[in-house]
Amino acid sequence: MMDAQAIAYLSAGFGAAGVTFSAAYGISKLAVASMQGIARQPEAAGDIRGAMIITAAMIEGVALLSAAICMLLSFH
Repeated sequence: MMDAQAIAYLSAGFGAAGVTFSAAYGISKLAVASMQGIARQPEAAGDIRGAMIITAAMIEGVALLSAAICMLLSFH
């Protein structure tokens, strides 16, 4: 049977993996939608690109915070 510390490390690893895959999926969906929008309206490329970068940064910020929380919980 695993002790509590081993379970905490395992859970933190799964949490960090889930955060990573979720952020990658969210950013990929964002990029696909942005590229489709630019293909439909090339004159709006600058506005779409700016919104995409800001949104991707927000997704990365949440992912980084979640990964940090997973790591901090494993050292409890």
